[in-house]
Amino acid sequence: MKFLFNLILTLTLICNVLHAQPNDTKLKILLTNEVKNFKGIVGVYVKNLKTGKIACINADSLFPTASLIKVPIMCGVFNEIGKGNLNYHQQLTYSDSLYREGDDILGSFKNGEKISLSKVQMLSITTSDNAASLWLQKLAGSQNINNWLQVNGFTHTRINAITPGREAMYTKYGWGVTTPREMATLLEKIRLGKAVNKAASERMYRNLVRIYWDGEALSAIPPYYQVASKQGAVDKSRSEVVLVNAPHGDYVFCIITKNQTDIGYQHGNDGFVLLRKISALLWHYFEPNSQWKPAKGLEKYEE
Repeated sequence: MKFLFNLILTLTLICNVLHAQPNDTKLKILLTNEVKNFKGIVGVYVKNLKTGKIACINADSLFPTASLIKVPIMCGVFNEIGKGNLNYHQQLTYSDSLYREGDDILGSFKNGEKISLSKVQMLSITTSDNAASLWLQKLAGSQNINNWLQVNGFTHTRINAITPGREAMYTKYGWGVTTPREMATLLEKIRLGKAVNKAASERMYRNLVRIYWDGEALSAIPPYYQVASKQGAVDKSRSEVVLVNAPHGDYVFCIITKNQTDIGYQHGNDGFVLLRKISALLWHYFEPNSQWKPAKGLEKYEE
């Protein structure tokens, strides 16, 4: 019996080693140097999808999602579509009760106006429309979305807002909570056609490559390569999850900050600057022969 137990333990350890992701030590050093003076806590997860190598800083720590939560919400919506509970092209009726203060496009609608679910989903991801996203969360069901995350191996990523039993987490993290590793893994799962189903993944990926807010991490990547992404920002946190279809192989990364001292929303906010710097570092690390740099004066035209 003891021999059998030791054999199982040995096989388990071998399996864990075989499935462990190889670390990119050189990249880890570069990232550590980039974040060492940041006034706040930074989490970073980077994975080269071609080689499988990763580099991490606080990748499994909990961070607020801010608008990154809109990616799990989208997965929940498409899961309900797959089950027949929703239809991607069904007509919805806007009501004033859905209004959220801000500059969201949906908030400019008149009570009773019609809009398709597909367009609400587009607004949620492309322009990060909060009213649209909360509407989709309600349609899919917060608990259904969290259940989907759990079943698909996401231990920490959850919706907190308007979700019974998540009140304490909402107080601490806001709308949602995640880790850099899990959020990047979710985007990778969509890229590989493994989120909900292959057809749903392809549709979601197309949504994620049409982003209006491209002034941070995306601005450090040449505009002629396809990039899937989602951005998030609240006062003490800046975040972005990005998957680049690069010439020498896809790579995915997620950067999230928390407790940062600079809470402004200007172009030079410490968190925004960090997103741009790390994105540029990664582009030139994975594409060392690229001579591309953002055009001078680009900030005049960025969102």
